[in-house]
Amino acid sequence: MFKKILAFAIICAAMIMTTRSACAATEWYWLDSNDNYSKYFDPASVTVTKKVVTNDGREIAIEIEAWTKTTYSYEGAARTIKNYEITKILPDPRSLNYSLALLRVNPQNRTLQYVREDFYNANDQVVWSKGEGRVKEVNSQAFDEEFYCAIVDEVFQMGERDRKRAPADERWIDLWTYTAADGTTKNLTADTTTMRLKGSNLILWEWEVTKSPEGKTTEIRFMKKAVNLTQGTEVIKEGGKVWTPTNSWQDLKDEYDGAYRMIKSDEPDYKGLVRLRAYVKKNSRWVSRYSLD
Repeated sequence: MFKKILAFAIICAAMIMTTRSACAATEWYWLDSNDNYSKYFDPASVTVTKKVVTNDGREIAIEIEAWTKTTYSYEGAARTIKNYEITKILPDPRSLNYSLALLRVNPQNRTLQYVREDFYNANDQVVWSKGEGRVKEVNSQAFDEEFYCAIVDEVFQMGERDRKRAPADERWIDLWTYTAADGTTKNLTADTTTMRLKGSNLILWEWEVTKSPEGKTTEIRFMKKAVNLTQGTEVIKEGGKVWTPTNSWQDLKDEYDGAYRMIKSDEPDYKGLVRLRAYVKKNSRWVSRYSLD
């Protein structure tokens, strides 16, 4: 029994030492700040933990890990405590000064996972820790987008951060605008940072905004789509949201129940299909930047 206890103690001590050594002497590189948060990452900690060799002999990273740091204002700490539902553990936001996190990234699926998080007070003492979190996709609404772009850029050097920070008319492209007989207008734009080609399917996120004849926004759809550029079909993937003045944000339900639908030549989406085909042809290196095909 004593040997088991001793072994357990040694393992725990090793874990603590590993965590401290990974973060103690770190030179944090600033990424972004606002009134609530400041975000940093450690370029030296970026490590390719998994890679594959493609049929044509290329070595492609499929899993990358790195340490990040987030500092909090009073309001930022309060929001974080509320989001993590730890008010009983940290009732005073002033007790939360910063957090360190080990992130795991998959560039092919544009996903990110928190492997470990440690939250600190102003005296560098851990006040709360969290283990492995869920895997989530990174889009323009993600708090972690800056982390994702910086980590991936360290490995691939394809300009993820530059594209994220580009002016809106460079990051987003208009796919179509349609005005109905009653004056209602719809506009669809595509986020080029999220575009990635898998075979004939272009995976991307889109915003569709509907306005009344008076110019008031009546609906916003934030959608993840797979568009088959060869067949001219599309499907809405899980994870989208829809906003209305009455119901605020709700989960977006696909009326086709996950099936691909044909994009007809007489509907607005066909103009979008033509634009996407042209964009992919012109920017083939970008949309295929992490492809395993």
